[in-house]
Amino acid sequence: MSELLQILDETGKKVGKAPRLKRDVLLQMYRSIVQTRAFDDRCMKLQRTGRIGFSVPNLGIEAVSAGAAAAMDPSRDWFAPYYRDFAMLFYHNISPEKMFDNMFGNCEDNAVGRQMPVHFTFTEPAKFFSISSPLGTQIPQAVGMAMAMKNRGEDGAVLTTFGDGTTSSSGFHSGLNFAGVYKAPIVFLCQNNQFAISCHSDKQTASESYAIKAKAYGMPGVRVDGNDALAVYKAVSDAAKRAREGKGPTLIEAYTFRMGGHSTSDDPSRYVDADLIKKWQKRDPLMRLRNWLISEGHLTDERAEEIAEEAADEMKNAADAAHAKSRPVLGTIFTDVFEKVPPHLEAQMESCIKHHAERDEAVDEKGEFPL
Repeated sequence: MSELLQILDETGKKVGKAPRLKRDVLLQMYRSIVQTRAFDDRCMKLQRTGRIGFSVPNLGIEAVSAGAAAAMDPSRDWFAPYYRDFAMLFYHNISPEKMFDNMFGNCEDNAVGRQMPVHFTFTEPAKFFSISSPLGTQIPQAVGMAMAMKNRGEDGAVLTTFGDGTTSSSGFHSGLNFAGVYKAPIVFLCQNNQFAISCHSDKQTASESYAIKAKAYGMPGVRVDGNDALAVYKAVSDAAKRAREGKGPTLIEAYTFRMGGHSTSDDPSRYVDADLIKKWQKRDPLMRLRNWLISEGHLTDERAEEIAEEAADEMKNAADAAHAKSRPVLGTIFTDVFEKVPPHLEAQMESCIKHHAERDEAVDEKGEFPL
């Protein structure tokens, strides 16, 4: 198995050459992990009390998202993430309130309530392609985005992320095969958290690693410690530089562990051994980065606690603001598809609104979420 790139060990001690990064960048990586945990905590409370239908916990894997986000340039790069990458959004200062707008599916949600919760999409302040639930669909789409960049002569790159389970999808094969042949300026980042819902990696692939699959597609494969934000930054930064220089794609496997359920609808105790969770708790990516930042003089224990309190308050206030907003009006089902609503949809919209108005029927907004 290929060597695992690591810069910080489990205690936060430096064991490799750290990339030269400004203090603000390092603290933003740390802050984005803290914000993700605060967002997850707020979402769990909202879901358990029936105010939102669904969320996807990020506990344990946040360093993959934070380190990768810091390596990309939002002024020229695109992100095609999957549904467990919240720290990417926080690193690039996406508004928590706008994220909660999606969680509630309210009138200010960018998807106007049409998407599932945690299926974010943004164009500012960074370009995040819409998250989708079907595994691997974002990969060939991301390759298409990268090829469009290349054909237009732009100097940006695309970062697309996915879990280990997605490597069994046809989108993974077709996307990497096409990108390898045409040297698309793209970085493929596999977040190997060891479980595709309840399916362990040893039931997912017979390969010695996910990174080794890159050989079949004619691109470099890199394995990195996914709980080490600095190592992830280094791997993604090098791959993005290679992509921008026209040298083609890279497949990165970030080896990490999901210390929670696949979603708020999942009970991981049914398939994950408790001792395994305890083992990975000692490798906590947040404490690893925190310890190193303190040892380098970039952070103090007092300031770290303040950041945690600020994040908790920020998420509560953002959730309260989003919850107070109204639902999208019924007519939005028919709009936003065409620049000008065509006559047949106009007629359908009027008929639908008339139907509900005459019968005093409200849209069922309290139905049980299907997942």
